[in-house]
Amino acid sequence: MEAYSVALVGLFPELTNAFLDVGVVGRAIREQRVRCTRFNPRDYAMDARRTVDDRPFGGGPGMVMMVEPLRAAVRDARTAVPEGSPVVLLSPQGERFDQRLADELVRLPGLILVAARYEGVDERFTADHVDRELSIGDYVISGGELAALVVFDAVARLVPGVLGNPDSTIAESHVDGLLDYPHYTRPEVDGGNRAPAVLLSGDHGAVAKWRRGEALGRTWQRRPGALLDRELSAIDRQLLAGYIRDSREIDIEIQE
Repeated sequence: MEAYSVALVGLFPELTNAFLDVGVVGRAIREQRVRCTRFNPRDYAMDARRTVDDRPFGGGPGMVMMVEPLRAAVRDARTAVPEGSPVVLLSPQGERFDQRLADELVRLPGLILVAARYEGVDERFTADHVDRELSIGDYVISGGELAALVVFDAVARLVPGVLGNPDSTIAESHVDGLLDYPHYTRPEVDGGNRAPAVLLSGDHGAVAKWRRGEALGRTWQRRPGALLDRELSAIDRQLLAGYIRDSREIDIEIQE
């Protein structure tokens, strides 16, 4: 199977060194299931100082990344990924990245991820060379490299064969639109806290039912908006109702 190819375009490729060497992504690269090539716009600068940014027209704080170094870096990046791989700019103005988008991107031939810095990039580069803008959240970080790595990681783990157990991707938070259920391991008792008896029962049907109810309940408590437009089955409605009832009973006991 051909490796899933990603090209990272950014001013600080050294930030990606540890990420590409360890964990799930590092193993996927060593096993040639995922390939990553890095391109630094400074290598395409037009002057000896390797200038990649300048003051914004119209005044204002900060600097703006220039068109030509980015354009040249992306041009070479296209040679490192299959034809049809989109150019994705990590930007605060972009569409909010989520698991649904990760599932969509892994089905593409590959990706070119462009990490912006400073106040942003010249809009002419975005208009002429970017296929999609993505944001990982409504907050400010120093540059797009971290955001690009978040997208890379979320997509890479969905490449067939990257995770040792393919069921791992099915059970995780957000894959089904729900948060994950709680997990427990040894010891059975920690201080005064005991792991749920159902998980030790050996009854796989009861375990699956408990986990589904916990996933629905956690989503109801922590991300209720995720359930607003979701059509729940009769079983899911029953499980959620049971979770809510149990939660309220616990609250009453605590208050007493």
